Amino acid sequence: MILGIDPGSVTTGYGIITEDEGELRCVAYGVIESPPKTSIAKRLLKIGQGIQKLFQEHKLKAVVIEKTFLAKNVDSVTKLSYARGVCVYEAARAGIPIFEYSPTEVKMNVVGHGRAGKDQVQILVGQLLKISTAQITKFDMSDALALAIHHCRVEGTWEKLREREISL
Repeated sequence: MILGIDPGSVTTGYGIITEDEGELRCVAYGVIESPPKTSIAKRLLKIGQGIQKLFQEHKLKAVVIEKTFLAKNVDSVTKLSYARGVCVYEAARAGIPIFEYSPTEVKMNVVGHGRAGKDQVQILVGQLLKISTAQITKFDMSDALALAIHHCRVEGTWEKLREREISL
């Protein structure tokens, strides 16, 4: 099982998928939310506890997290980095391998172009995992699921190449 995480200081999206006989299947998805007026320390604690709970409930093989991107608002980037750091820390503490991908490469793999909108990602994720987009109520969920799908596809490709004994 692969856990995708779309970190945020107010809303952190998560999505867990597995691959069963070449078919991707959604196991769980949702968000860890804190009211924006809550202190950053309490929000980070809630994110950490939510991630720990996912680790306890599921036997995860990998954690996939979105790489930090540059933004104009330094305060927003700082808070995003804190949330991301909590997720990476919890995965490392649990001994689960961590993989990082940029939003552009995930969108390229899942949708077909790197500048796809969040609504396009949501639609394609729903189709790939056979989930109604009405059930994916936040883009944080679909972004997290897209990260997990991307990782599954990348890892699957490498495994297939290894099986054929093609050296890279």
